[in-house]
Amino acid sequence: MATQNGNKDLDINQGGDATKKTYHKQATGLAAKTAERHSAENDLKLYGSCFCPFVHRVWISLEHKKLEYEYVEVDVYRKPKLLLDINPRGLVPALRHGDWGCYESTVLMEYLEDLHEGKPLLPSDPKLRARSRLWSDHINRHIIPLFYHYLQAQTLDNQTKYAGELTEQIAKLVSAADTTGPLFLGKDFTFVDVQMAPWVIRLEKVLKPYRGWPDPEPGSRWERWVRAIEANEAVKVTTSGDELYLDSYERYAENRPNTSLVQAAVNGGKGLP
Repeated sequence: MATQNGNKDLDINQGGDATKKTYHKQATGLAAKTAERHSAENDLKLYGSCFCPFVHRVWISLEHKKLEYEYVEVDVYRKPKLLLDINPRGLVPALRHGDWGCYESTVLMEYLEDLHEGKPLLPSDPKLRARSRLWSDHINRHIIPLFYHYLQAQTLDNQTKYAGELTEQIAKLVSAADTTGPLFLGKDFTFVDVQMAPWVIRLEKVLKPYRGWPDPEPGSRWERWVRAIEANEAVKVTTSGDELYLDSYERYAENRPNTSLVQAAVNGGKGLP
C-alpha cells in the first residue's frame, strides 16, 4: 500500500513516517493459533481484522458457542471484493453463511443466537434478554465512543475530561450488573460480557500504556468483572499478544489523519460508523 509520496514500504496510516507503527495484518499469540485451527473451508465464515474490537466480539461468540467456522483475515484498508460483496462499505466484521452475508457486530451476535446452536449468550427470560440488549446499547452508545475520544485526545485537559466521562459511563454499567457477579448477569458468561470484553482487553493493552488508565480498584465489583472476562477461555483464545495492540493503536493515540472511519467520526463529532 503506497502513501501519497509513493513509498510502497509505507501505508497511509504511517503518515509518510517509516518510524511510526501501523496496524497488524495477522493475529499473534493464542489468537493466531485459533485462526489457524479455523483456516479450513467452512460454510460459516467470519471475515475479520485481528486488531478490530468489533470483530473480537463475534469471534468470542463463535468460540463460546464452539461452532464450526472459517476465520478469514482481511485487510480492510485494501477492501477486498470478498468483503465488499457482503458489506459495500468494506467494514469488518462480516459474516457469510452459505450464500447469505451480513455485517455489524451486534447484529451478527444476534444472528448467531438465532441459529440456536451451541451455548446461548442471551438468557431465556424475556426480561433479562431485554436488560441485556439495553446495556449492550449503553456500551455502544456511550462507552465505546468515549474510549476513542479519550485515546485520540491530544491535550491533557481533553484527556482528563474524557477519562472522567469514560469512568462515569463504566460505573453506570457496573451498577446495573448483578451485585455478586462476577459477570454481568452472575456466574454465566453472557451477551453483555461479550459486548464489553474487547474493550476490557483494550483498556489494559491500549489505554493503560498510552493514557495511564488505572487498574481496577482491588476488591471492587469492577475488578471482579474485569478478571472474570480476562479469564474466560473464549476471550483468551481470540486475544493477540500485547505488541499487536500497542502497534495497531499507536495511530489512534497520535490521532493521525486517515487512521480509520472511527477516527474521522470521533473527530467530526459523529456517531461511530
